[in-house]
Amino acid sequence: MTQYLADPSAATAPESPGTPGRPGWWRDAVIYQVYPRSFADGNGDGMGDLQGVRARLPHLKALGVDAVWLSPFYASPQADAGYDVADYRAIDPMFGTLHDADAVIRDAHELGLRIIVDLVPNHCSDQHLWFRKALAEGPGSPLRARFHFRPGQGPDGELPPNDWESIFGGPAWTRTENPDGTPGEWYLHLFAAEQPDFNWDHPAVRDEFRSVLRFWLDLGVDGFRIDVAHGLVKAAGLPDLGRAGQLKLLGNDVLPFFDQDGVHAIYRSWRTVLEEYPGERIGVAEAWTPTTERTARYVRPDELHQAFNFHFLGAEWDAERLREVIDDSLDAMRPVGAPTTWVLSNHDVVRHTTRYADGDPARGLRRARAATLLMLALPGSAYLYQGEELGLPEVTDLPDGARQDPAFFRTSADGQTGQDGLRDGCRVPIPWAGTEAPYGFGPRAGGPSWLPQPESWAGLSVEAQTGRPGSTLELYREALTVRRAHPALGAGESVEWLAAPDGVLAFRRRAGGDGPDFVCTVNTTGEPVALAAPGRALLVSDGELPRGEGEVTQAPDTAVWWAV
Repeated sequence: MTQYLADPSAATAPESPGTPGRPGWWRDAVIYQVYPRSFADGNGDGMGDLQGVRARLPHLKALGVDAVWLSPFYASPQADAGYDVADYRAIDPMFGTLHDADAVIRDAHELGLRIIVDLVPNHCSDQHLWFRKALAEGPGSPLRARFHFRPGQGPDGELPPNDWESIFGGPAWTRTENPDGTPGEWYLHLFAAEQPDFNWDHPAVRDEFRSVLRFWLDLGVDGFRIDVAHGLVKAAGLPDLGRAGQLKLLGNDVLPFFDQDGVHAIYRSWRTVLEEYPGERIGVAEAWTPTTERTARYVRPDELHQAFNFHFLGAEWDAERLREVIDDSLDAMRPVGAPTTWVLSNHDVVRHTTRYADGDPARGLRRARAATLLMLALPGSAYLYQGEELGLPEVTDLPDGARQDPAFFRTSADGQTGQDGLRDGCRVPIPWAGTEAPYGFGPRAGGPSWLPQPESWAGLSVEAQTGRPGSTLELYREALTVRRAHPALGAGESVEWLAAPDGVLAFRRRAGGDGPDFVCTVNTTGEPVALAAPGRALLVSDGELPRGEGEVTQAPDTAVWWAV
């Protein structure tokens, strides 16, 4: 139960872009990822859309987030759920129109929410005008230089140009057919064959994306989440990897096509574009790198503003390991003056409610709630993935016939599916209200849903959890309210670790001035633990907290916030 809250006016959302406001809003922002096709369906066709997003913005305002990140809604054949973009300046009809996008941005700003849009610069759709013309014009076309076209190896060019494999499984190269019908050159695609990689050494590619940035900034967006930000530049000569085995996007391998030093010149150029606009527009890197120090290079003062902290996302539910990752993350960002970001789930990974379960869903939910309180207590910015505020688990029993993840249909040389092939489980449309599918996702009961929802989700809907003491939704609302109001929470560079029993994390954050300090305690063990009470004022707890003289007993897999 919350027992401390500063002036309630401090809990309002930040000013809209272009108006005076606190500097560096992104340094402690809580940003909510909307996966449009699974968020809310405004027209009843079973697919989420921008009308649905617009109608549900008040939920995000009430939740207490600062900004909304929208996954791709651009014109696309949808070979990879919109991450295969055919036109970066158009809205796919399945999601609505450019007018709908403008309305979402305007309504969000009126609510005090900022809008960040996904940008996909590593690759486009094979239906993009540039690529279609490059194929039609054949070898020697100037447009082919904007991609990675290469002759094959072998006597007749029948072998791929190198040994790279797609992240989605299978070869990273597809052979083309010449205009006269003969076998032609090969083109590179680190993901699906429908997603040819751009050649970022070509000036036209760099010019085009600066223009795309300005198009959306002119429309009023507050920033960009940059998909595969570490992949744009490939090592000179496209050298062989020299080993077999399925590669992972969500990994830390040193690779000739990821995290090349040349990407940083691109982001320095983009930073100058962002700074042309008022309101502190930002760039956020999805950058999977071998180390936190390599991640920090993306957020040097003249490059991007944030980078996802996937090292935290991948940490086990273990006090020692979590402390190590937290320290490493803060230490890496401090020299470059960038905020650390924290994230537990997104559209590419198994929901953390299920990751932490170890076969026991109740334990998974307890740990997920505690992990969220830990994340929101740390210095920097936090990302939430739609539905995690409802405690949604991963849907692990989707029928094969319902799946749409392209990785599910591609296999590598060793017979394994790329990227696990199971990303649909975290993309099932979220429940809003009612006892019958689609649970308010669409406008009518019994209406369609592009992926089937479990029957058990009726009890997890926004409607079912609103006002229910102890629900996951109310825990998120409470924690976000306290986080915004407490003077010790939000931006910062460090935590002060406190002595604690094995398996328990305890840290203090200083408020400065006359404000109360803050302490967070996290019991990652499976047993109750007796602790000296850090303070008298209990802010937020996700479990019972029996008290004795000067001490408390903290339940297994729980987190507690204290004002000290």
